Amino acid sequence: MKKQKLLVWLIFLPLLAGLPQLRVQAQSEAGDNSWMPLCLPGMTADGTCLLVGPALKVAEMEAAGFPYPVEELPAASPSADLGILPIYVAKINIPDDEPALTYASPEDAAASRNPIGQIETGSLRYISYVSRVDINGNPYLLTTAGAWLRASPAAYTDFQGLLFYENPAIDFGWVVDRTPSYTQPSVSAPVSGKEYVQMDQIQIYNTTEAEGLVWYEIAPDEWVNSLKARVVHFDPTRPEGVESDRWIEVNLFQQTMTVYEDGDLLFATLVSSGVEPFYTRPGVFQIYQKKLLETMRGAFEVDRSDYYYLEDVPWTMYFDEARALHGTYWHTNLGYMQSHGCVNLSPGDANWLYQWASEGDYVWVHDPSGNTPEDPNYYGPGAP
Repeated sequence: MKKQKLLVWLIFLPLLAGLPQLRVQAQSEAGDNSWMPLCLPGMTADGTCLLVGPALKVAEMEAAGFPYPVEELPAASPSADLGILPIYVAKINIPDDEPALTYASPEDAAASRNPIGQIETGSLRYISYVSRVDINGNPYLLTTAGAWLRASPAAYTDFQGLLFYENPAIDFGWVVDRTPSYTQPSVSAPVSGKEYVQMDQIQIYNTTEAEGLVWYEIAPDEWVNSLKARVVHFDPTRPEGVESDRWIEVNLFQQTMTVYEDGDLLFATLVSSGVEPFYTRPGVFQIYQKKLLETMRGAFEVDRSDYYYLEDVPWTMYFDEARALHGTYWHTNLGYMQSHGCVNLSPGDANWLYQWASEGDYVWVHDPSGNTPEDPNYYGPGAP
């Protein structure tokens, strides 16, 4: 009897083992694939797995233009040491409508006696200095010209752009003002719950126009607009008029600068160009002079109310009359029009560019929006 039972089991066991396979086959033929394994994220629905859950979400993201896994930009910031100024700088901290008197000693400066010179009235006055003495809690500085005056050592931006080791696959940029991201390209849309701050890097997966703004999708269901973000569009095509494989591009609409060589993007960053009516002039130019330090002074208004005095502006590269690419220690508003025509860079970016650029290198300035006047008769010599 036992032998008979054993024989029966030996006959039926192979049949039982084959039932799941027969059932999967029957279900597949009938269109029921509920027994198939789940696809892993990144797999395609080729009939061997079910495209559900995370795998379906990833497939939807890829269809919308978002790669999986998300790739970082092939870039990094240059050495922070590039941002160290070759001089010390300070802001003259007396009322704009008063001249800044200079003295032969810090004691004379503290007592306001026996002035030996002065710097004109103006709203933008900075000096470079070599020594400091504090008297009664106030800083008195010895300028590089050898005179003493009261001034406050200046803090400047440590922002740096991106140095690329491969060309980017998509557009990218920076947030220039604190903003939430929106779930749709509209300021009326619900916010995503994420917030971005000044100088956060972003990558651009989709672009559209709505409500008079350009909108950028920076993550699935996350949109920011052109009031809050500046974007670089990678384009290694040599601009018309540029007769070299090396050039600097200044985009006045985006307030960005890119550097190209031999078809590769080397560097990208934010700038501040000329504010109305002192626009940076569009056109193709060449760097005609480089100066490690340059003192800049002047005024445009008849009453000289806009007088500026900036000692030892670092890493200056002139390309269009008095318009230059140079480092900026007197403001941190990169990404916004700010200057009298020059292209302002952070100190670290200006230093990098100064080391890369040569006299004769091309500078292509353009405004894709068409808002900047192109008539050369509109422009004067320019200034910082």
